[in-house]
Amino acid sequence: MAPESLPDQPARPFSWTEPLDPLSRPELFEGVIYRRVLAYLIDVAILLGVTGFMWLLVLLTLGMLATLATILTPLIPLAYHTLLIGGQDSATLGMRMMGVHVRRVDGGAPDYPQAGLLTLLFYASMALTGLLLIVAFFNERGRCLHDYLSGTITVVNVDEPVV
Repeated sequence: MAPESLPDQPARPFSWTEPLDPLSRPELFEGVIYRRVLAYLIDVAILLGVTGFMWLLVLLTLGMLATLATILTPLIPLAYHTLLIGGQDSATLGMRMMGVHVRRVDGGAPDYPQAGLLTLLFYASMALTGLLLIVAFFNERGRCLHDYLSGTITVVNVDEPVV
C-alpha cells in the first residue's frame, strides 16, 4: 500500500525572533524599496489632509489660531511618524497599507526614542538632499542612510499590501 501524501502545509508564519538576514529570508525584502515609496506617498497625503484641516480652522477663526498652527505645522509629521513607528504596529498608516514595518537591527520593534531618531534623520536627509535615499538601491535590505544611523532595518515585508 502506497503511503498517503501529506496535504500541503501552510507556510510557517514569520517570527520576529528569527534573523532578519536577506540571505536566509529574502522574501522579507522583496520589493521593499517600492513599497516604502508608495507608503510614504500615502503618508504625505494623510499629513496634507491633517495640516490642511488645521489651516482651515485658522481661516474659520479669522487667523486667531495662526500662531499655534505655525508652531504645529512642522511638528505634525514628526509626531505622526514617531508615534506610529514607535507604537504597537511599528508602522505608519501608509506602511501598514503597503505591508511593511520598521524593525531594529536585532529584529525587535523600535521604541519611541529610536523612532524619533529615525524620523529626525529621515527629514534631515530629505532636507539636505533627497539623493541620500539612493543608498537603498545599493544594499540587499533596501536600507537608507537614516536606517543605518538609527539602527533600524527600516521596513520588511510582513504581509501582502492592502492596496
